[in-house]
Amino acid sequence: MAMEETVETSAATATAEAEAGATETTQLETAEAGTITYPIAPGYRVNVRSGPSTTSKLIKVLPYDIRVPIRCQRRGQKISGPYGTTDIWDSIAPGQYVSDAYVKTGSDGFITVVCAG
Repeated sequence: MAMEETVETSAATATAEAEAGATETTQLETAEAGTITYPIAPGYRVNVRSGPSTTSKLIKVLPYDIRVPIRCQRRGQKISGPYGTTDIWDSIAPGQYVSDAYVKTGSDGFITVVCAG
């Protein structure tokens, strides 16, 4: 009986979390089904910029525990973060960049194509 109560509670909690997090908190809306996504460093809310530097316009701030797609990468301002110091910036959507120092890609170099332009 106790196990059933736990399952019911877990199902209710999962449903509530799914409804509450139906927007950006689990995946970026720009990520299509089957797109590979990478986790942002735990405990960080990362700034999304219009270009590969901290002086570029702030577009938005990502929520905690999100995963992002990486469309392409380019060099920019050198940033230090939980995954090292790098000048690589990841394009997560058109005109939206985050420093690779905050994205767990498993590599210190490029993992995809260089952004055009």
